Amino acid sequence: MLNAQWLETFVTLYRVGHFTRAAERLNMTQPGVSQHLRKLEQQVGQALIARQGKSFTLTPAGEAVLALGLRRREEERALRQDLLQDDPDLGEVTLACSGSLALLLYPHFLDLMERAPGLVIRLEATPQGRVPEGLLSGSFDLGITDHAPGHPRLDGERLGTDELCLILPGGAAPQVSFADLQECGFIAHPDGYAHAEELLSLNFPQDFRGIEGLRLRSFINQIGQIPEPVARGMGYTILPRSGIDTSALRDRLTVARLDHPVRHELWLVQRKGRVLPARMTRIRALVAQVVGRL
Repeated sequence: MLNAQWLETFVTLYRVGHFTRAAERLNMTQPGVSQHLRKLEQQVGQALIARQGKSFTLTPAGEAVLALGLRRREEERALRQDLLQDDPDLGEVTLACSGSLALLLYPHFLDLMERAPGLVIRLEATPQGRVPEGLLSGSFDLGITDHAPGHPRLDGERLGTDELCLILPGGAAPQVSFADLQECGFIAHPDGYAHAEELLSLNFPQDFRGIEGLRLRSFINQIGQIPEPVARGMGYTILPRSGIDTSALRDRLTVARLDHPVRHELWLVQRKGRVLPARMTRIRALVAQVVGRL
């Protein structure tokens, strides 16, 4: 790496064309300017100027080093400009969350991106365990988890809760027995068994004997398609409310009334101590607003 101070002295010397004036511009002595030039030439290994009396011309090596110095000046100017502006409508943001929350949030992100063509939002539906890992590695800027962050390098803000819903076909009685569910059959999905263990054991403790005893009707791993077989009367499923309220089939589904509702906390998580640029602060505020309505 060329010494930045010597390089700046060389660029200034070329711009003013005179050692004394360069020294005045840089608030240095003329011997100081000459010393910077000599050290830069030693670092490059070639002469950078050819003296002609009190004037000078650049050697081929001098022209190459000058081009580098001018590029560095422009890069620094652009950096300072970016730091001053920090436009909330420009740049990229990556957020990771559950599939149901992704369905809830994405339409709002599309509305925002329509108004801000320079904003890129990457929304990744991912298992809960991968969210902290991605935040720590830098793959995700923000993440939503169902618990407070336990890692010392992560920080979180509680947004609210998301209710687990027992979803029945439209027109079904909202009060249901475990026998009714077994007759209907379970529409399973990647998170479905964990949801069933939590919700059914609490509400049907006398009849539920574990997920192995559930009558399976179908399995689907695309969260947007999970309500489809339920809407057709082919079974029941368990989903967070965030995944139901956004479904186009919402009017063809019934949410069962349960004596013991289950609600999961939702936490917006980021790396501790990170100062977020304006675009990420904007996304944080939007996520908090949308999720807070659940």
